Formats: sequence, structure tokens, C-alpha cells
Amino acid sequence: MKRVYLDNNASTFVDPSVIDVIKNALYTYPGNPSSSHQYGREARRLLIESRETIASYLNVRPKEILFTSGGTEGANMLLRGVAQLEKGHLITSNLEHACVYALLPFIKACGWEVTVLSPGLKGAVSLEEVRSSLRSDTKLIALMAVNNETGVKTNIQEISQLAEENRISFFVDGVALFGKETFKIPLGVSAMSFSGHKFHAPKGCGFMYVKSSLKLHPLLMGGEQEYNRRGGTENLADIAGMAEAVKILSHCLPEASLNMLRLRNYFESSLINSFGDRIRINGEGERVCNTVNIAFKGVDGETLLAALDMAGVSASHGSACASGALEPSRILLNMGIPLDRARESIRFSISRFTTQDDVDAALQILHTLLKKFMK
Repeated sequence: MKRVYLDNNASTFVDPSVIDVIKNALYTYPGNPSSSHQYGREARRLLIESRETIASYLNVRPKEILFTSGGTEGANMLLRGVAQLEKGHLITSNLEHACVYALLPFIKACGWEVTVLSPGLKGAVSLEEVRSSLRSDTKLIALMAVNNETGVKTNIQEISQLAEENRISFFVDGVALFGKETFKIPLGVSAMSFSGHKFHAPKGCGFMYVKSSLKLHPLLMGGEQEYNRRGGTENLADIAGMAEAVKILSHCLPEASLNMLRLRNYFESSLINSFGDRIRINGEGERVCNTVNIAFKGVDGETLLAALDMAGVSASHGSACASGALEPSRILLNMGIPLDRARESIRFSISRFTTQDDVDAALQILHTLLKKFMK
């Protein structure tokens, strides 16, 4: 039985070309990039080239790219790093990923005051909501570019202009955006986090864009790696693979984005045409091209997920960081979605490797199961 993978917001398959680059790096570059001998110099050259590849794709300076273990470390690096250097007022929302939301008690303990916005059913913070929350001591805004559970986009361009006008640092969680659609980092964004396994690179590697002017207390103390901002020997092979994944994006986007959007819309419309108002899309705002979060009226989400898995379709309740729990999604509940509807909800997320045959197979299985479960 061929399985259909529709959980790409949790993690993606590693691109075969990326695997080749990683294998080559493991065999060819045994040295530590910080060492002065030939092996070290060769490793350092590969590290520099990888950093330059990613910086070029984002149109930023190489020294503004810092390598991390992923999105969670990136958020901790930024938020803890700022909170431990000064005190002030932070604006964020109750729809953020756990790597941001779980840090709020720590930030408050550092002496900060925190405003947590509640965007509601639209699923993303608006410019006016941020503007109305500004204070004279506001020093940081922290928001996601795309919600990982609903796919709803935040207009980071508008909010970045507001941040720049008021000289406020703006951290953007870019994990659910990168690799899905092309974008430019707005001038008013101070830092942005990304995770390799969300765009067909390995798990356990990621990177941050951090403006050189932004002061941070290092999260990991140790050596002088990453411009004295992140101690520890770099994960060279995976970094090289991640740079290859970014290089591939420069060739396949935006065409791949259009194909993902076509497949996503086809998936949605097929279900709506068959089951009408029993299919409800969670998140009223504009969404990224690959994601849909659906509430199946009258069907328990956990039961449907298990049945889909048994039939060969992989999807999820929401964030993989919390999907092992039986509790309904915090994000959906914070949007104001009723408890019963949240429990009926499943996220489907495709990738550039998802085919029409995959979507058709998933739809056929879903139709069979829904006719059984919908009374």
C-alpha cells in the first residue's frame, strides 16, 4: 500500500539532492571549521559558502545569517537574548507557536510587560491591533508570518513598517512560510527564524536572520562561533544540505507554489462539493499555498485521524510539537472556535513533492471514511 503524506507542516521528506550533499560533506569534510589546519580551512570554506548561499537567497548580508538547530532554538535565541539584556514591553499573540508562547512566563520574569493579542476567527494579527497596543516602552513585537496549524498569513510587511517607524525590534517566526512561497524580508524586521526540516532539509538544523545592530545575550555560551552569538561547533554536513535545499528553492519557486495552491484548492473544493456545510475551513484570513485546517462536522478528529492512518493517509491535529496530546488545539480554541469543532478538526499540508495522484487517493479514502462516520 502506497502511503499519502499530507503532514508537511510537521516535517518534510529530505530532497534526494540534499541527501547527496550531506553524504559528501560527511565523507569529505572531517575537520572542525574553527581549526587552523587544512581540514579545518576546508570545512570553514564550506561553512562560508553555505552561509553565502542562504544570504543570497534572502538578499541579506552573510554575517546576518546564524545557524541553529531549528525554529525552537531560534525563537529562544531571540526572545531570551533580548529579554535578558533590557526591560520593556512586548507585543505578541495567543496564536503563536509553542516555542514563542511557552517563553512568555520567562520574559515576564525578566521584568517585561507582555500584551497578548487575540485575533479571533480571522486567524492573524492585524496592523491596527498592533498599533493600538503600542506604548512608549514597547521594545519588541513577536509574531509568526504564517500560522503552522491554519496556514493563515500575517501581514508582516505592514507591521514591519510600523515597527521601523517607532524604532521597535520585530521578530518574525518564518518557519511555516519558508519553502512554500517566495518573499522578501522587510526592512523593519529585526530577526526571523527558519527550520530546515520544513523545506526538505534534515531535522535538527535551521538558521536565523538577525540584523547586525540587534543586541542579544547569547543563548548558548561557549566558543566564538556564529559571530559570537551562538557557541558550539557547527553541524556542517546538515548546514551544507540545508544550503542545497535553499538553492533548490531558488529554481523551483514560485512555480511549485502555484502547483501546491492548485492541489490544495482542488482538495478543499472536492470535499465541499461532496459534503457541503459539513466541511468547515478554520481560519478566515488569506492562507499560505499548502495548508488547510478542516473541521468535519459531527466526526471526532482523533477517530478520523486514526482511520486515515490505517488506510494509508498521514495528516495531523495541528502542531507536531503537541499532536501527541489528546487535548484539542490551543490555536483553534484561542481563535474562538468552539470546543466540539476544534475536536473535529484536522490539518492537511502538502509539499512540492505531493502529486495529483496523492491528492486523489487521499480524497477517495476520505470520502469512504466520511460516509461511514457522518451520520
